[in-house]
Amino acid sequence: MTDPVAKLPSELDQLPDRDPEETAEWAASLDAVTKAAGPHRAAYLMRRSLQHAEGAGIALPKLLESDYVNTIPTSAEPAFDGDLEMESKITAWNRWNAAAMVTRGARYGVGGHIATFASAAWLYETGFNHFFRGKEGDGSGDQLYIQGHASPGIYARAFLDGRLSEQQLDNFRQESGGDGLPSYPHPRRLPWLWEFPTVSMGLGPLSAIYQARFNRYLANRNIKDTSNSHVWAFLGDGEMDEPESTAALALAAREQLDNLTFVINCNLQRLDGPVRANFRVVQELEGAFRGAGWNVIKTLWGNAWDELFQLDTTGALIRRLREVPDAQFQTYATRDVAYIREHFFGAEPALAELAKLLSDAKIGECFYSSRGGHEARKVYAAYRAAVEHKGAPTVILAQTVKGYTLGKGFESKNANHQMKKLSIDEFKGMRELLGLPIPDSAFADGLVPYGHPGADSPEVRYLQERRAALGGPAPARRVHPVALPQPEERAFKALYKGSGKQEMATTMAFVRLVKDLMRDKETGRRWVPIVPDEARTFGMESLFPSAGIYSPMGQTYEPVDRDQLMYYKEAKDGQILNEGITEAGAMADFIAASTSYATHGETMIPFYIFYSMFGWQRTGDQMWQLADQLGKGFIVGATAGRTTLTGEGLQHADGHSHLIASTNPASLNYDPAFAYEIAVIVKDGLRRMYGPEAENVFYYLTVYNEPKQQPAMPEGVEEGIVKGLYRFKEGTPASADAPRLQLIGSGTAIHWALQAQELLAADWGVTADVWSATSWGELRRDALESDEALLRGEERVPYVTQALSGAPGPVLAVSDWMRAVPDQISQWVEQDWSSLGTDGFGLSDTREGARRHFGVDAESVAVAALAQLARRGEIPASKVKEAREKYGL
Repeated sequence: MTDPVAKLPSELDQLPDRDPEETAEWAASLDAVTKAAGPHRAAYLMRRSLQHAEGAGIALPKLLESDYVNTIPTSAEPAFDGDLEMESKITAWNRWNAAAMVTRGARYGVGGHIATFASAAWLYETGFNHFFRGKEGDGSGDQLYIQGHASPGIYARAFLDGRLSEQQLDNFRQESGGDGLPSYPHPRRLPWLWEFPTVSMGLGPLSAIYQARFNRYLANRNIKDTSNSHVWAFLGDGEMDEPESTAALALAAREQLDNLTFVINCNLQRLDGPVRANFRVVQELEGAFRGAGWNVIKTLWGNAWDELFQLDTTGALIRRLREVPDAQFQTYATRDVAYIREHFFGAEPALAELAKLLSDAKIGECFYSSRGGHEARKVYAAYRAAVEHKGAPTVILAQTVKGYTLGKGFESKNANHQMKKLSIDEFKGMRELLGLPIPDSAFADGLVPYGHPGADSPEVRYLQERRAALGGPAPARRVHPVALPQPEERAFKALYKGSGKQEMATTMAFVRLVKDLMRDKETGRRWVPIVPDEARTFGMESLFPSAGIYSPMGQTYEPVDRDQLMYYKEAKDGQILNEGITEAGAMADFIAASTSYATHGETMIPFYIFYSMFGWQRTGDQMWQLADQLGKGFIVGATAGRTTLTGEGLQHADGHSHLIASTNPASLNYDPAFAYEIAVIVKDGLRRMYGPEAENVFYYLTVYNEPKQQPAMPEGVEEGIVKGLYRFKEGTPASADAPRLQLIGSGTAIHWALQAQELLAADWGVTADVWSATSWGELRRDALESDEALLRGEERVPYVTQALSGAPGPVLAVSDWMRAVPDQISQWVEQDWSSLGTDGFGLSDTREGARRHFGVDAESVAVAALAQLARRGEIPASKVKEAREKYGL
């Protein structure tokens, strides 16, 4: 009978077997049970045996962990497809130039990180030489999420292949002159090289998962064949502590994203010291990923360890590796061999006997340098296994030494993340270790030189040939602008005409508009609706049967509401991304869709709708990632405002998202009051983001869940809507000398201003004009640009100043936001200015009760307007007191 244990290579092949005959008997017994009673009975007996062993105190790896050895034994490694000697030379040059670039930059105090790339060099170089597809071949190429602190190594490689100059390397972290390099991967700063911003730790792994998922979405909807695209995410073991890093592991496994590989550089050090000082982060990560359903490949030990494992006939070495914590391994890498003999091999007699068979040189090689992540053949084997694995994503846990090849002053030191330079003597030692032909005379000016073998050298030719075979340079970002045609006017006209006597919330108005736009013959299929599990709250259930909810499995069940018109329909080619309760996941979806125009050359129009409180507040870091990645689309904060979502209370009451959004230069922020304003804004947004002169911006719109009659669009207001302000309703003076003022409202607050306009006229003989402020942020942006123009000697008047020029009386602004939102424009308003808002914490109440609490209801607006006029001496102060008493304030 064939021994089933020997069918597939695994880590078990590396463990000592003192009695192969007994092992075969156990395997034969298991085969007999399987044949006689079936596989389920065999599995039950195995589980019972493991339970019994654990109860008896027998040391076994946990079910989700394997022993602390390589998953792929040396005997099972595939043939190396390349010239290892040549690749070693290339890697040496890149190591040198990465360290030189950071050290030279230290002259100007700009810093940089050396140790990360030093540990991960082979993880990148092996990929660039053998696996990472470029964008000049078929398809979209691979998507590379480079670890932020490793960027010097990527720049060094781009320098070697001629994509960067020595001057640019010298301008690392010095961008203001126009020819510098950003510190980390930043597409907005170096858009021809970087695709994905990753240094906000945790967002890289999360985005990589949703990018791999979006690749499948494009393929399943027959928009782009992405079958040859693979997503690679390079991460640090310390970075995996960020909750976002592991937030979507189950999604990747559930959807069988075998187009995704995580490469985790396990150098056992985070920024201040050991990652798991008293534990083993590799084993912890293995358990977490296996438990989530991932394929796990451990690449821990280099070839020097093979001899040790062969000598381990008792299993003592395996047991010792299983129990030594990370911090102790770090210490071994910095202490002499005598210390290792005493503290590692001296733990039990069998290990001490094994150590007697080993030379000091062999022990030093194993504990100082021989790690799986430092050997090209080991990394190649892991990558090959990853891309060939089907049915699940793969994580590669590669063990390295942080600061490797930088000398004893750097390697495995707790402070090496903060160490920004090497001395000349340390560079000379590194030169000898790497075997680089750099003469002492090159250091004559006291600076470490850059090294380059020559544009026509064998190293550069080899590098470029490998990249040509893989589809061109990488990383690389390519944009092939393709303007989308403007949708037919019919969809917008439906909102221009208003709702008549029917009441409709602006949330519903937006959803209706998008539903009509999704029917457009030219662009409808490019809309990507994204919602984190509250589609019904936003009135989107009508999209379920028509557009379908995306699921790579299709619909394998009969939905409970199948007999209803708007039933829950999942489909493999579904258009809606309904993510479940994860704003972070939905935002990652949005980023992938909004940048598809560059990643895949396929322009998509995503809109992401959510409770406005849980957008900029909860996932604001991802909004910045979106801006960094030059994403486009519509982000919609629904159920907006501090007082509009009745009864939900403090945690759902958003009075500040517009203030946070205003800090992002790429975000165009609008707070429309009426349905027709939404139509005008969306139409202009499609032009600005997807027209012939497309801009790298995105829109943030806030919409409300308060049903109101939607008026028809007045004539000639489109420009004011887009720019941020127009007069909606002019007051009728009761007399020629009647006091006048200007009321400005945004969003749902326009209705309080209109009611206040009526109260002021009817009860106090005061005339008020009502203005709709569709965007406080755009008004401020225009005003700031006007100020900048003045500094250049150009005469330019801000739009808000022009619009209100000559308007009689003071100005009172009111919104469902904190006062700082409208106050953004106060310095450019020539009239006396005051504002009302919803500062403070939210509370549970009716809309009327909440608005009276914050002092923004119609009566409060009227009293505040009278107070402004009284301060100017235009009405008696007694009128203000009288009004407060009349309205019960």
